[in-house]
Amino acid sequence: MNKKQRKKSHLIIHSAASAAAGVGAGMAQLPLSDAAVLVPIQTAMVIALGKVFHVKLDEGAAKALATQFLAQKAGQMTSRFLIGKIPVAGNILNSSTAAVITESYGWMIANEFAQEYEKKMLK
Repeated sequence: MNKKQRKKSHLIIHSAASAAAGVGAGMAQLPLSDAAVLVPIQTAMVIALGKVFHVKLDEGAAKALATQFLAQKAGQMTSRFLIGKIPVAGNILNSSTAAVITESYGWMIANEFAQEYEKKMLK
C-alpha cells in the first residue's frame, strides 16, 4: 500500500468508524439491532476502499460480506453480554464496539485489497 492509498484508506475507514460509533451510541437502548444501520455504513466503506485500490467488488465481495457479518455478530454478542442496555455504560460500550469492529474490518479489507492491487501490478 503506497502513501496515497494509505491516506485515502485512513480517511475512509475512520469516517466509517466514527459513523458506526454514533450509531452504536444512539441505538444502545433501542430494542432494534443496530446492524440494519451498520451494514450500509460498512458496505459503503468497502466500496470506497475498492475504488482506492481499483478492485472490482465482485472479486472480493463474498469474502468481505461474510467477514462483515461475522465481525458484526461477534461485536453485538460481546456488547450485549458485558453491559447490555444499561444507560450511559451501554451507550459507551455499543459505541466503542461498533467503532472498533468497523475500524478493524476496514483495515483488514484495505490490506486485502492492497495485496490484490499489488499482484495485479506485478503481472
